[in-house]
Amino acid sequence: MTDHRLTALSPLDGRYCEKVNALRPIFTEFGLNKRRVTVEIGWLKMLAACPEIEEIPPLTQGALRRLDALLDNFGEAEAARIKEIESTTNHDVKAVEYFLKESISDTPELAAISEFIHFACTSEDINNLSHALMLRDGQKVVASALDSVQTLVIALAQRHAEQPMLSRTHGQPATPTTLGKELANVAARLAHQQQAIASIKPMGKINGAVGNYNAHHAAYPEIDWPAISRDFLSTLDLAWNPYTTQIEPHDYMAEYFHGLIRVNTVLIDFARDVWSYISLGYFTQKVVAGEVGSSTMPHKVNPIDFENAEGNLGLANAILSHLAEKLPISRLQRDLTDSTVLRNMGVAIGHTLLALSSLERGINKLEAAPEPMNADLDASWEILGEAIQTVMRRYGIPEPYEKLKALTRGQRLTPEAIHDFILSLEIPEDARQRLLALKPSTYLGYAASLARDIDTAIR
Repeated sequence: MTDHRLTALSPLDGRYCEKVNALRPIFTEFGLNKRRVTVEIGWLKMLAACPEIEEIPPLTQGALRRLDALLDNFGEAEAARIKEIESTTNHDVKAVEYFLKESISDTPELAAISEFIHFACTSEDINNLSHALMLRDGQKVVASALDSVQTLVIALAQRHAEQPMLSRTHGQPATPTTLGKELANVAARLAHQQQAIASIKPMGKINGAVGNYNAHHAAYPEIDWPAISRDFLSTLDLAWNPYTTQIEPHDYMAEYFHGLIRVNTVLIDFARDVWSYISLGYFTQKVVAGEVGSSTMPHKVNPIDFENAEGNLGLANAILSHLAEKLPISRLQRDLTDSTVLRNMGVAIGHTLLALSSLERGINKLEAAPEPMNADLDASWEILGEAIQTVMRRYGIPEPYEKLKALTRGQRLTPEAIHDFILSLEIPEDARQRLLALKPSTYLGYAASLARDIDTAIR
């Protein structure tokens, strides 16, 4: 077989490979090694800029350009060379160090300081920063896809702000809402979780084997190494964690993964509700030419995009949950259980991105169907019992809830029966007329305005 999609173990690299291509430069062995090279080169530049380190003269513009070119031109051939070196070293970070030494060997100025590549670093100094850069870059991709879904939900909410719809609490007819307001609820929840995620800044450390700068201090006791570490993290646009063991403790990762779980949970809720609205006939789906809904029932247009999204969001959350629970735990100053687990960050985020793609496609197919919504409201006059008993309370009529319970509970009432009851009430005439004018389709409170204002409310 020559088509890798047919032999891939993961559907992200097989069936769905095109839908997650934006993550391939980030959450892959290539992406990890490119960021390792970024960190190693950045650290060498930081050391060269430190006047106390006399063994490294300030780098010339030519040397700086050579280092920048190494990073700018890093491609699959360079990543493959690192893997080739690793086949001998059996150590991935050491392979990156040897690759860089090999790459600068043709530049005498850099070759002379090649032993300062990886100076005073443990492998985790390089890896934790690389993983932080991966998460930072991956979050940009996810945030963009989530923004696209959010924009579609907001547009749908505002378009149908005034479309009345029967609510269902416990699956039973309940106080009316509008289709737009229910969609606005989703947009508001997503916005809140997006803001929480945006406040989480990836953290890092570069402080040696157990987090104390032992080797740094032994070599150059006169240098303020914590300050150098902090300044280096700022060049990478990462937050500095001054207190660590050999590893950065991954607490910020757990925060991010938990935040993404909450986003995904909101979207699972949304996907299931849209599925239900399609089942009720409140939404129809645009027919795509050539698409088959069922292998035996040709009439069907199945809500496959929302089902695909729900499945992938659940799978993503299962992995994200393990990442969040496992990564902050490491025996004593270091164990290696985080290393293999971290390699699955892209799997969890890939399933999230795949789900967002499915949701975007599914939302674009949706068309509201007012007739079934209006018909359900017209058949549910008993839901006005809430309004009537609340007005009765205002005017001191005894046992208003109990009277409406006797009239409405478990029964479908006609408009005439509701009107006869209202006419029997001893309430002011203006209140009576307001109740008589009420219909299930107009008993909406602020639903329409809440839906119309959703864009402003969440910005």
